[in-house]
Amino acid sequence: MATDPRGKAATLALRRRLLSNSCRLFFPEDPIKIVRGQGQYMYDEQGAEYIDCINNVAHVGHCHPLVVQAAHEQNQVLNTNSRYLHDNIVDYAQRLSETLPEKLCVFYFLNSGSEANDLALRLARQYTGHWDVVVLDHAYHGHLSSLIDISPYKFRDLDGQKEWVHVAPLPDTYRGPYREDHPNPAVAYASEVKRVVSSAQEKGRKIAAFFAESLPSVGGQIIPPAGYFPEVAGHIRRAGGVFVADEIQVGFGRVGKHFWAFQLQGEDFVPDIVTMGKSIGNGHPVACVATTHAVARAFEATGVEYFNTFGGSPVSCAVGLAVLDVLEKEQLQAHAASVGSLLMELLGQQKAKHPILGDIRGVGLFIGVDLIKDEATRMPATEEADYVVSRLKENYILLSTDGPGRNVLKFKPPMCFSLDNARHVVAKLDAILTDMEEKVRSCETLRLQP
Repeated sequence: MATDPRGKAATLALRRRLLSNSCRLFFPEDPIKIVRGQGQYMYDEQGAEYIDCINNVAHVGHCHPLVVQAAHEQNQVLNTNSRYLHDNIVDYAQRLSETLPEKLCVFYFLNSGSEANDLALRLARQYTGHWDVVVLDHAYHGHLSSLIDISPYKFRDLDGQKEWVHVAPLPDTYRGPYREDHPNPAVAYASEVKRVVSSAQEKGRKIAAFFAESLPSVGGQIIPPAGYFPEVAGHIRRAGGVFVADEIQVGFGRVGKHFWAFQLQGEDFVPDIVTMGKSIGNGHPVACVATTHAVARAFEATGVEYFNTFGGSPVSCAVGLAVLDVLEKEQLQAHAASVGSLLMELLGQQKAKHPILGDIRGVGLFIGVDLIKDEATRMPATEEADYVVSRLKENYILLSTDGPGRNVLKFKPPMCFSLDNARHVVAKLDAILTDMEEKVRSCETLRLQP
């Protein structure tokens, strides 16, 4: 393959001159210049192939030909705003409605997950007449000012917690106050939400919504205990609020067992609002909010129209329809269940071999590997996790970390990630951990490794 006409060093120099340092790169010490993607693979300017274990935006695979074709063909005919009658937007809404509980039957189309969560916040406030929001600790819901305010992951490093934001403990059964040995962690963690709500009400606050990722990702690839969401929804609704399920990172079949991650909480559980983005456009900017007739009518009652210039455009909806087609034709939800099951099994075998692997948790192709310094204290092995990610990159495997301690290896690959990919990645991880255990005796010496 021919090399890129501008070398990596020149591109990096231009980036440093023209872009803010706030716009960070993966592997900042030695960034990769990616020039092409296909399926679950990415290629640098020298043609080196990397296995992509983290790009949940390219949901059905980088540059999937059917998705690319759908965008190209519609672009050749028409791309305009959604104020004109067009089949694509209603066809897409219809297809999405078939994947969701019947109650969630009104759709708004947008460009990004941040826009979707911002609209969900507006809908909740208009419907309830309340203002305050309950969120989970370490949560991240988007980059708009309204969402930074409800994202502890961000606001703790900025202006701090607003008086209308109330933070409940992350339902983490490995590190949280109620762990795997608790008889009913779902009820225990939901009771913490009830306590937070009661505390807010004592101060005269009124709850508009509870926001949660159906599987908290930035929090460390957390799998809430089954039954937690229904319990929380009861507490929130009794306080006059609504339940918002943020499916932006985890929906669309990623969990394997279900199309939506909130469905892991029981077939009878239905959120009041569901937000989606990232994966639904496979890299094209598409997002959506699904809600009930009651919530939508309250929003309509303001008399103010909701208009989004590019949201629901013919091209965006053609792309969205193509992604759904690929998911069905290639049976990627079942594939995620199969590959994810093997990956969990292989990682579990490594846990028995390597003491640094404290917890392996996940469902489908959403998996976290929690690295620890000590089994008794479960202290996050932050430096070691960073070292492992760097070594994996040297072996042409792209992985990253998440969690408050930046010590959780996160697997959220394109849905076409294969059984062979899973075996290969775990074999490389095993080799790196084995080598690390032989050569590295402390975090201090770890930092000195080349």
